[in-house]
Amino acid sequence: MLTEALEPQARAGAGGAPRDAIAIGVFAVAVATAYSVYALVSFWAFRTTTYDLVIFDQAVRSYSRFHLPTAIVKGVHNGFGPHFTVLGDHFSPILALLAPLYWVYDGPQTLLVAQAVLLALTILPLWVFTRRRLGAWQAYCVAGVYALAWPVAETIAFDFHEMAFTPVLSMLMLERHDAGRRWQCAAAAGALLLVKEDMGLLVAGFGIYLLTRHGERRQAAVFVAAGLVWTWLAARVLIPAFGGDADYYWAYGALGRDLPHAAAHALTHPWDALKLLVTPDIKATTMLWLVAPLLLVPLASPITLSVLPLLAERMLSSKFGNWWEPKFHYNVALAALLIAAGVDGAVRLRRLRLDLIWPVAALVAAVAVVPHFAFERFFDPVFYRRDAHAQAAAEAITAVPSGVLVEAANSVGPRLSGRARVLLWDNRPRWAPWVVADVGTPTFPFGSLQSQRDRVRLLLDSGYTVVRRADGYVVLNRPGSTPDLRPIR
Repeated sequence: MLTEALEPQARAGAGGAPRDAIAIGVFAVAVATAYSVYALVSFWAFRTTTYDLVIFDQAVRSYSRFHLPTAIVKGVHNGFGPHFTVLGDHFSPILALLAPLYWVYDGPQTLLVAQAVLLALTILPLWVFTRRRLGAWQAYCVAGVYALAWPVAETIAFDFHEMAFTPVLSMLMLERHDAGRRWQCAAAAGALLLVKEDMGLLVAGFGIYLLTRHGERRQAAVFVAAGLVWTWLAARVLIPAFGGDADYYWAYGALGRDLPHAAAHALTHPWDALKLLVTPDIKATTMLWLVAPLLLVPLASPITLSVLPLLAERMLSSKFGNWWEPKFHYNVALAALLIAAGVDGAVRLRRLRLDLIWPVAALVAAVAVVPHFAFERFFDPVFYRRDAHAQAAAEAITAVPSGVLVEAANSVGPRLSGRARVLLWDNRPRWAPWVVADVGTPTFPFGSLQSQRDRVRLLLDSGYTVVRRADGYVVLNRPGSTPDLRPIR
């Protein structure tokens, strides 16, 4: 679909030369390279984490060996047991597409590069969509807006997530529909449903957008129905079928104990729901960050309707504060469609000359926003160096043999995951033969540095011996220990 989308643009070059297609392709490769450098430097400097990078590494490795996507680190830490498949956490079978990459290089670095490439690929359908609506030079500006977008930056900065597939698939869904290729649009929507159980809300939102277009109500109804049915099926049937809990991520207790009660409360007390959308204040801040750098122009486009159900899913929650914040990977699912909505809004406001002004102004705004988010570190020499604590971690892990079961501090696990079976060093001893503990800096999920030190003291009292100490890291071993990997009930 990407190739077909670019073909008309290639033919549009002077004398049939595919200059624009080559140029935007080179730009996408450059962006993917920059994203990869950022992610791999973070990995090298011990800024990636066991929770979540190791979870996905173990899952994709299982796929690559023709097994269900088992992640022992997730299953043990969250009490589901060592044989837990991540399909019981989030229904994301699309991750299996990455398995062949592990036949080339088996390690979490593969996921970091794959994510960088997937996010950069979004540039291609976005550029095609923008050129069709505004023109070539405007399309290059908009490609730059996306490349610098803060939701993309925050995603690159925090490990790997299945959401890396969402921008390119959602943009393909929109662009192929805009090009009149309805079956290709439907194929992109179908692939989007395989990214995560709540992507049905994004597909349903796209259907709501189609309701605003003349003569497309039947197709709109199909998208809305398919999206909502899939979200229910994936969350209530498929996730429990793979050993998960359908209510594990229920975060709407402020509205009701389950979906029917929450929906009834929202309908009968709409003010409560509206208040919840902006409580705490960080929710309003995040929503403002999503549209302010785009100069609010997406609000003039019905394409923005596409993202509202997925945005409401997060902002109506009263639990899981990470969902609300302008960081991590949660906002990247909205980024491409909001930028496309900006393009459409500029077209609709052509009488104000926004078709000429907005692409440049949005690019200037994107550049101005960079210092406020993760890509700021690109320009900091410290980013490209390990600090003393990270250097100590690099020395400490050399004491851990390959192929062993090891409980590792959150920032250490990714560097061991390619050669050892990693568990998260957490609040409950698992009695793995090897432990890499951090007693120098506070680390997830411990509540304090003292509790980390108390845990090491407990291990020493239980027969572990110190193999190596290095600037806050302690490597411990107890030969013949029997891990306690029973589920927590």
